[in-house]
Amino acid sequence: MATGLRKLGAVVLSLIAVGSMITIGQTQESDATTGVASRAGSLGGAAFAMTNETEDNRIITYRRATNGALNRVGSISTRGNGIGTDLDTQSGLELSRDHRFLYAVNAGSDDVTVFSVHGTKLTFLQRVFAGDQPNSLTIHRNLLYVLNGSVAGNGIRGFRRASNGTLTPLRGSVRLLSSPIAVPGEVQFSPGGRVLLVTQKTTNVLLRPPNAIDAFRVKSNGLTRATPKRIASHGLRPFSLAFRKDRKLVVVEAFNAALGSSALSSYQLGPRRRLSVISGSVPNHQTDGCWVVITKDGRYVFTANFGSGTISSYRFSSTGKVRLIDGKAASLGALSQPVDLTLSADSRFLHLLLRGTGGVASFRIGENGSLRSLGVVTGGLPVADGASGLAAF
Repeated sequence: MATGLRKLGAVVLSLIAVGSMITIGQTQESDATTGVASRAGSLGGAAFAMTNETEDNRIITYRRATNGALNRVGSISTRGNGIGTDLDTQSGLELSRDHRFLYAVNAGSDDVTVFSVHGTKLTFLQRVFAGDQPNSLTIHRNLLYVLNGSVAGNGIRGFRRASNGTLTPLRGSVRLLSSPIAVPGEVQFSPGGRVLLVTQKTTNVLLRPPNAIDAFRVKSNGLTRATPKRIASHGLRPFSLAFRKDRKLVVVEAFNAALGSSALSSYQLGPRRRLSVISGSVPNHQTDGCWVVITKDGRYVFTANFGSGTISSYRFSSTGKVRLIDGKAASLGALSQPVDLTLSADSRFLHLLLRGTGGVASFRIGENGSLRSLGVVTGGLPVADGASGLAAF
């Protein structure tokens, strides 16, 4: 999926004035067809999807029953703007580990919105300036880092998270990526929070290695080193990544959306930000693989393939090797355009955002890594018009 040039928002100056304003109290609107938001105690869980619309970016909320099926509940404004075309990144919508707070990027208005979470109920807390086109988020304890994906200046910047979920800019945290032309795909903390990785979806033939993943060392004060270590990606166009607790990770590779060429590589993150390849570019025979998640037990990996309209499943061994189980573990249709993936907190259920149809698909994950469809919920999200960002617990 090609990433087009983004317009630089003329609204930046006005946002700086209101970017750090905190307003507590606005809660979401209920969907008239599905009733009010339920209390957390009656939930199997909840899911949240982002419209990414250019005027009034919104979060759509879903109740998950104990059998895994979703039911749309309502929506709430981020009070910011999206960009109308998908973010082409992973983790644009991120839940805190305790599921008490939800963070959403507003790439069109250059800020991040913070919500408190109570079951399916969201309450607006804050909207804060976050640099030029924020599009991916990562959290480790009281730190949050945002990835800026603008062609005018890509990089990362950090924030401190307070106990009430709100963000304070981390002074001196802005860092540029190793390539000024890099189109980044995702930022992620390592399990211990000592390294930040950023995938680069573009090839820079003037730098070595030409296909790269940036690794930033995170110091004890929360700041990163000034420049990242540029590490070779095994495959072409590394898009997104996911870590396991043992510092092994997987990176999905789109191979420039070449027909049937998507693949998955696994690595070990070692000392001095070293990435050692374990399994290199294991193909799934699908097109434009972009998004990836690892189940909580670390045994299975799922990737979403935008061009094929499919989900692929892999087995992830204790040694870090990946083996394809099924390239078409789930098929949603050629026009479904699957993007963001997310798991329930217990990894029993997998949810998938369908950009093409404006829906969220749900699946039960079997003991053998198989997927059983639980249906698709539509409504609230734009159809074929840029919906991006999915989170669940």
